[in-house]
Amino acid sequence: MRVLHTADWHFGRTLEGRSRLAEQEAFVDELAHLAKDQRIDLVLLAGDVYDSVNPPAAAEQLFYDALARLADNGSRPVAVIAGNHDHPDRLAAAAPLAQKLGVRLAGLPEDRIERIQIERTGELACLFSLPYPSESRLKELLSDDAQEEMLRAAYSDRVKYIASQQAKHFRPDTVNLLMSHIYVLGGAESESERPIQVGGAYTVDTAALDVGAQYVALGHLHRPQNIKAPSLMRYSGSPLAYSFSEAGQAKSVTVFDVEPGGLPSMEELYLSSGRPLVRWKAAQGLSEVHGWLAEGRDAQAWIDLEIHMTEAMSMEQIHALRKAHEGIVNIRPIYPEMEAAAASAVSIRSMPMDELFRRYYARQTGGAEPEEELVRLFLELLEVPQAEEAQ
Repeated sequence: MRVLHTADWHFGRTLEGRSRLAEQEAFVDELAHLAKDQRIDLVLLAGDVYDSVNPPAAAEQLFYDALARLADNGSRPVAVIAGNHDHPDRLAAAAPLAQKLGVRLAGLPEDRIERIQIERTGELACLFSLPYPSESRLKELLSDDAQEEMLRAAYSDRVKYIASQQAKHFRPDTVNLLMSHIYVLGGAESESERPIQVGGAYTVDTAALDVGAQYVALGHLHRPQNIKAPSLMRYSGSPLAYSFSEAGQAKSVTVFDVEPGGLPSMEELYLSSGRPLVRWKAAQGLSEVHGWLAEGRDAQAWIDLEIHMTEAMSMEQIHALRKAHEGIVNIRPIYPEMEAAAASAVSIRSMPMDELFRRYYARQTGGAEPEEELVRLFLELLEVPQAEEAQ
């Protein structure tokens, strides 16, 4: 069977107040054509359908339109789970109606395996879906110990227990799949993801999801990536770049062919919909920016502009830049004193602690030099908390 894996649509999200709805509509159109052209048998959507628990009506309408097109009047199964941005009950509210089109909507972690018949190949997919498993959604206190390592271990152990219990339903004659919206240790993050862990507590080890599935479809991280694990675990990434930390990233969906007992054959299909996010750094000031605008550089992009100036920018200059390119989102003037301050801060951070203390002492005393014994006592005091933490 041929499976398409996507995630992190974030319908309803804006970029500094600018609507992305037109780009999201273009993505749905492109995805529907890809599903048809690639002869996709099953679609997996691994969470964060929306950007908030209370999405705008236009975002909900777009999602339902996407489901109808992907399901192709019930001829193609689609499985969707809630992510940390989604309201689980709201996402699953339409499940009875969606089921009639072969669409499965799962909001909360449940003790349930989906058996999905693939008409084209005659194969049976066995899918365990684990929507975003927060502590509250699991309805269980994970640990009374506040230490991060203990909490992480308890969380990973609980997720592994749930996954391994459902994996008992996997069979040698079925295509065995696992889908979850979760942060797996080792994944590369972007600034556009809302953290789902506190200090790393709500992360899971790869062992928690290594329960015999032939493919583990993950959602949450916006950069497409495989996770180093014994079984194939992958984040498909978001279809659009949602922050300038993703500037230059190619967006895609993942498609793989798999049969019972076999290893998946995977490929990444790159998307053309969505405006790119780019960063401009104009070291030569306004003249350099005007040159780029005249040549039509990045005409369809959203732009984060850093411009080096020797004098303050006027509102007229800012308005003129925005009028010349409606995609300019941020304008950040950099002045010489700011560069000097930044260089000084870097220099100070690289100084040894004893030198920092000497400078502080001299400033507080009007230029006096501290005695070596005082410097030694200060350094010993710094080491005390570290020693206590190590015990």
